[in-house]
Amino acid sequence: MNRKLQSIPVSVLDLVAVKEDQTNKEAFKDMVSLAQFTEKLGYNRYWLTEHHNAPNVISSATSILIGHVLEKTETIKVGSGGIMLPNHAPLVVAEQFGTLESLYPNRLDLGLGRAPGTDMQTAHALRRTTQETSFSFPQDVVELQNYFKSIDSQSTVHAFPGVGANVPIYILGSSTSSAELAARLGLPYAFAAHFAPQQMEMAIEIYRNKFVPSEYLTEPYVIVCVNVIAADTNEEAKKLSTTSDRFYLNVVTGKKELLQPPVDSMEGLWNPLEENAVRRMSAYTFKGDRNKIIEQLKSFLGAFHVDELMAVTYVYDQEARRRSYEILREAIEQL
Repeated sequence: MNRKLQSIPVSVLDLVAVKEDQTNKEAFKDMVSLAQFTEKLGYNRYWLTEHHNAPNVISSATSILIGHVLEKTETIKVGSGGIMLPNHAPLVVAEQFGTLESLYPNRLDLGLGRAPGTDMQTAHALRRTTQETSFSFPQDVVELQNYFKSIDSQSTVHAFPGVGANVPIYILGSSTSSAELAARLGLPYAFAAHFAPQQMEMAIEIYRNKFVPSEYLTEPYVIVCVNVIAADTNEEAKKLSTTSDRFYLNVVTGKKELLQPPVDSMEGLWNPLEENAVRRMSAYTFKGDRNKIIEQLKSFLGAFHVDELMAVTYVYDQEARRRSYEILREAIEQL
């Protein structure tokens, strides 16, 4: 890593999880509150995901939420982590993000993913077709890029607003195929190690080795998203992390429970096979007090040399969640 560890940018990923006994409006209020708080702490980006047919994560209307956070903040970059492009016509995405870029110049990111962000029945409901549109993802990315170029380089269909918009595009992924695409197109690459860590090391290596400089980026740029649960003591972090464990347990079991409060022990809430699956899925989880987080950061950043770290934090209490991001920022500054 060329830069000093303490200068590495750190960002936020938010799925807008809904807590038990919380309304959707209250969850959106927490989203804005966290964005404003992390902006003051000096976080680089605030990205929102796209999920559908899930009562526990309500980031389905991603572009609307991005606009709302942009309106309520001043300097932090806000974007999609990401827009699941198979669910959308590239022209519509170009129009939406061209509009946002016109309203909030130079503060917008457009992260693009290949997955549907939901189950296949819902994916078909979104697309209104039986075709597997994820196969056209590379072509759709290029089409979307073209809508943002100058009008004289386009055909007869244009995105107004969108033409000439300077909207940075990022390729998101959790596999080596996304790394290949990001490298070939010369775009920055964001890897979802917070829930799919298995191919991270190989994907980063492929991306860096095969990267082709482009008009958008001259050198490879890697963002990795991890889970972070930081607290003032290791014991508190351990208890807070049971909320995250239960969130991932939902993924493993297919349940859609709202975000649950922490418990003293996960004993009785999962069986050994489920626990093992959750541990594999959330292998890149930084957990503990500030000193423990510093140790984990040094080990991770020293091993993988990423250019930016993005954190997702499933913590039930909003104040404890804010404190976790505060401790992470302090840890980064003390590397």
